[in-house]
Amino acid sequence: MRITNKIMQRNNLSNINTNKILEDKLSNQLSTEKKVTRPSDDPVIAIRALRLRTNVTEVTQYYDRNVSDANSWLTITEDALKSLSDVITGMIGQCTSGSKGDLTAKDRQIILEQLRAYSDEVYKTGDADYAGRYVFTGYRTDTPLSFQKAAVREYTLTEQIDKDVIDTITTVNSGASKKWTAANFDTDADVTALDEQDISQKTNYRIRLAYDNLDQVDASGIDISYWTGPDRSKTPQTLGVTSVVSKNTDPYSNVGDDDVIMVYETGELLLGKNAYDKLMGVTDDPTTAGDESEIRITYQKSEWTATDLRPEHYFYCKAKDAVKDPSTGVITVDDASEIEYNKDYLDTTLERQPIEYDVGFNTTIRINSTADECFKLGIRREVDDILEGLSNLDELEKVKEDIEAKIAATNNQTDLDKLNTQLDAVNKSLTYARDICQKRFEKGITTFQKYLSETSHAITANGTRSAKLDMIKSRLQTQKTTFETLQSENEDIDVTEVAIHLSSAETTYQAALMATGKIMQNTLLNYL
Repeated sequence: MRITNKIMQRNNLSNINTNKILEDKLSNQLSTEKKVTRPSDDPVIAIRALRLRTNVTEVTQYYDRNVSDANSWLTITEDALKSLSDVITGMIGQCTSGSKGDLTAKDRQIILEQLRAYSDEVYKTGDADYAGRYVFTGYRTDTPLSFQKAAVREYTLTEQIDKDVIDTITTVNSGASKKWTAANFDTDADVTALDEQDISQKTNYRIRLAYDNLDQVDASGIDISYWTGPDRSKTPQTLGVTSVVSKNTDPYSNVGDDDVIMVYETGELLLGKNAYDKLMGVTDDPTTAGDESEIRITYQKSEWTATDLRPEHYFYCKAKDAVKDPSTGVITVDDASEIEYNKDYLDTTLERQPIEYDVGFNTTIRINSTADECFKLGIRREVDDILEGLSNLDELEKVKEDIEAKIAATNNQTDLDKLNTQLDAVNKSLTYARDICQKRFEKGITTFQKYLSETSHAITANGTRSAKLDMIKSRLQTQKTTFETLQSENEDIDVTEVAIHLSSAETTYQAALMATGKIMQNTLLNYL
């Protein structure tokens, strides 16, 4: 085969170009430190790179963002729960001091002020937030746990309770003792007739609702329903409210066996013996999904203070915008603005508003604790009972001091006899009131210890989630290192090796140019 100069020229130029392409490829690898810059360079490496990059991106999202965010949420939750635990522990301490029978008026005043301070503080920690999101309010992370200022809004809410919340309340019927003044001791018919025999105490069955200062609605506007058998699908029984009254009417002294009396100011349902027996007769069938021992109480509240807890975080309820006329006190409700909350709460088998984070491949973790797990509405209501007992005791002691001062300033024997009779009545009221206060303090110790136990349980549950998150974080760190190593092995070059190859390619290229240059100087004429 005859090899012409043209053939040699083309072959040399082709080989020189091949060397130049190799040099360019090695130069690109050295500058980018990557094996391929486009899929056509090596499809296998490119496909594997895309998969590994996706894995690294996902792990980085989990490790650097989701886990960090979840950990911050859990930390803030833990701090708030520990603050709540400290507040409840302080309440237990005050109740322990108050349960002593030898307290002076000054001692009681200190305890009263401390309990009020704790009562104001107990729910403030529930408004803890992380990055503008409230941590105890379930899915409504944009809504605080409590009202931030006094508000008027009509809520029709349904409390779901069991018979264990039915307790007793003992009150003193002190007759006209608190009406006594130095001016009316012998002019007011009730005060003049005040006698030790008029003084008594009464114990009633009671359901203490979540809120006080309820709407003074007609008795038909309050619904109490319960089941009487294992079939929850049946229509529940209804327990009718017989009257809605003010605490100023002394409803505690006149509860009949069939009565169900709503004291709207204190948020109490006073139960007669027969009504109590009906509710205590409800039982749950453990073989069914629903809770047949549940008792539902539906009522209304429209006026809220700055420290009241918002019902939509606790109950199934309907809310309507409302406006109160300051001159008449009449509340006007906008029916068109009705919003329904938490209808699924009526299904007792569902978990309430868990918030879960994706923190790994097919791995989620719950990061929130809901208000109904720890910030119980009964905490403040228990304090209210104690404060009401202390207030009643202070009033009676003030009356006693006034009567004793009047006796010291009186010389008329008839008036003295009357005053001494009234003093005996007040002393009997005081004896009962002191006993009631002491028992409420003792009950408070037990009740707050239960709330403290529930708070400790919430702290433990939160701590368990934190521990689980730490293990997940450790596993993600290992996965991230593994995927980054695989990605580097798949994509990254050995810089030293490529530099050597590049130097070799450059030398070869220069040699090829020189050799081609010398060969191309000879033509066919040189041989003729």
